[in-house]
Amino acid sequence: MTVLFELSDEIKAPINRVFDLAASIDFHLESFKHSGERAVAGVTSGLIGLNETVTWKAKHFGITWKMTSRITELERPTKFTDEQDHGPFKTFRHVHLFTETPEGTQMVDQVSFQAPFGPIGTLVEKLMLNRYLRKLIQLRNDELKRAAETPAPGGSLGAGVTPES
Repeated sequence: MTVLFELSDEIKAPINRVFDLAASIDFHLESFKHSGERAVAGVTSGLIGLNETVTWKAKHFGITWKMTSRITELERPTKFTDEQDHGPFKTFRHVHLFTETPEGTQMVDQVSFQAPFGPIGTLVEKLMLNRYLRKLIQLRNDELKRAAETPAPGGSLGAGVTPES
């Protein structure tokens, strides 16, 4: 069974800045440092682009996981999609949407996934994985909102993002 969920956040920052933070490997690592997440192959820093991959290594549920994601769609600054090439899920797709608003940028995450292992995986999806992934992505979005709305000293936006973004 495919699990679907959507998160939406209003960010008081320009669309290019929000998009670039969302596509930044450096920012991703910073926002997931609580899980010890590392980029171990593919694009490991800077902004990831169309058809590029990154392999993440992180600890979740007390287990170290590796997942390789590929950017399968990219329409800067309004959309990009990452999908699992290899990893713990049967399928995993994350669509990132950005819309300019009078206040800044509306950022929407559309996530769909399937756990492996048939009926056991379906049970795990329902009991904990759906809630866990929602919380994990919302924590990252909260960090992204903070970073986008608060420029770093010296005009740098941090996390591999330049002031031109």
